[in-house]
Amino acid sequence: MNIELFALCDAATESGGKLNMLGAFDSIVSPDMPHAHPSCAVALRIRFKRIESGSHRIQVDVVNADGRRVVPPFQTSVDVGPVEDQETVVANLILNFQQLRFDGYGRYSIDLAVDGRQEGSLPLYLRGVPKDAPTNT
Repeated sequence: MNIELFALCDAATESGGKLNMLGAFDSIVSPDMPHAHPSCAVALRIRFKRIESGSHRIQVDVVNADGRRVVPPFQTSVDVGPVEDQETVVANLILNFQQLRFDGYGRYSIDLAVDGRQEGSLPLYLRGVPKDAPTNT
């Protein structure tokens, strides 16, 4: 198994086996807390070898710096099977978030587990507006 893509982005779609992604990021700037981010997505593309055919459990967690979950974990399974004349097969997954809420500034993490084993982690930084930032008046 190989994680080919694991990203936090503004939006993602899947069409005909193609994973489309818009605006990858790792920071959110907010003037105050709590902050509800209007919309974002986690895009994931995993390549499995023929020998790994079968069902695989996928879990994505969004956690704060203390390891506490920000939202309930996303859990699903994918069934992959061999395709004739191909040594590997891919699974594309998209997890859409609406109004993802953060209670404080700091480092958060988006963690990926496949079959109970952590396979990836994305940092997400929530920052305040810099003091020297121009204001609109």
